[in-house]
Amino acid sequence: MNVNMRQLATTAADFEAAFQRVLHWSAQTDLAIEERVAAILADVRARGDAAVLEYTLRLDGVSAERVAELEIPHADLRAALAAIPARQRDALEAAAQRVRSYHERQLDACGRSWSYRDADGTLLGQKVTPLDRVGIYVPGGKATYPSSVLMNALPAKVAGVGEIVMVVPTPRGERNLLVLAAAAVAGVDRAYTIGGAQAVGALAYGTATVPAVHKITGPGNAYVASAKRRVFGQVGIDMIAGPSEILVLADGSTPPDWVAMDLFSQAEHDELAQSVLLCPDAAYIAQVKAAIDRLLPAMPRRDVIRASLEGRGALIHTRSMEESCEISNRIAPEHLEVSSREPQRWEPLLRHAGAIFLGAYTSESLGDYCAGPNHVLPTSGTARFSSPLGVYDFQKRSSLIEVSEAGAQTLGPIAAELAHGEGLQAHARAAEMRLKGPRG
Repeated sequence: MNVNMRQLATTAADFEAAFQRVLHWSAQTDLAIEERVAAILADVRARGDAAVLEYTLRLDGVSAERVAELEIPHADLRAALAAIPARQRDALEAAAQRVRSYHERQLDACGRSWSYRDADGTLLGQKVTPLDRVGIYVPGGKATYPSSVLMNALPAKVAGVGEIVMVVPTPRGERNLLVLAAAAVAGVDRAYTIGGAQAVGALAYGTATVPAVHKITGPGNAYVASAKRRVFGQVGIDMIAGPSEILVLADGSTPPDWVAMDLFSQAEHDELAQSVLLCPDAAYIAQVKAAIDRLLPAMPRRDVIRASLEGRGALIHTRSMEESCEISNRIAPEHLEVSSREPQRWEPLLRHAGAIFLGAYTSESLGDYCAGPNHVLPTSGTARFSSPLGVYDFQKRSSLIEVSEAGAQTLGPIAAELAHGEGLQAHARAAEMRLKGPRG
């Protein structure tokens, strides 16, 4: 099967224009989707449970008299964990342990309160507190992702979030046991069989049955992404995720079949996913292309993979590994594989990526499921300024300031001088009143 995939070379005169076409992806959501989502959110905010029931019946084909009937009892989550095959259960629990362990280290590194005192006794610090309640959205339509349950719920749990509320659509009432089992393993507190924009609205605004949360995380379709964008400000959100991406930076030392399959691993998500190879070895690029053509017919999702590779994929011949690193930084990919004999040599040159996978044995798929770091990553070049989902996304920070009497004598004149300069006399007087103590 011949895949008509873009092949570029940085030495070509038209490289820059061709490269920009590779990068281009319109994040504009269809106007009809935006208008539909706005109407659903307004309805959920106004009518609460009644609207949730109506949309769940209309869009998912699930009928219920009360939203309480859409809540999944904890007994069902535990039963799902017991019902799945032992090999799935063992894999789920092993993955959960690795994800939990990684995020516990993250908590130790940046997630605890701290303070110190100046020589004059003034205390300064930062108080870190977890969010009270968060909502996690888990896709449940064309695909089901138990791994998303682990990646969203476990860092929230490690952060100390008081209550985790999961929503998952169950079209035609079909529940995925592995998703429910993952919820049991991850410690989800409440779960509802609600999806789409109506689920986001219920979490953001609260209904008589679904509690309002303070932040919503997790992936979803265009309707979910649009709804998250619209409720931001009412609640926090993790990010607006675009199509999945992988960039393989190769020196020609990894078996071509491995690289071809790694490119497939993202292309199989959907037709808009992007898979790019950067390599200074033209002969090796040809070997990878031959492997793509040879391996694709055996892939169950070959039609999706082919559409993705032909629509947004690229094989780029570079002058050197150094140039490959420079181009990678311009792309700022979600997943970046450094498929090289010396990955540690190139890693310091890589500034922008959601996750960096070092060495030929580190397939991106290991990061998706069980390596430990979070697989919720910035897309569409946003890795230039944003980070993977983590413990810090489920915490907030309050500054601590306790000024001693001696400290007030030092800080007061500074604050008063700046306040007078800004024309804020009450600010200045508040500082000046404390210069001589309470009876000054």
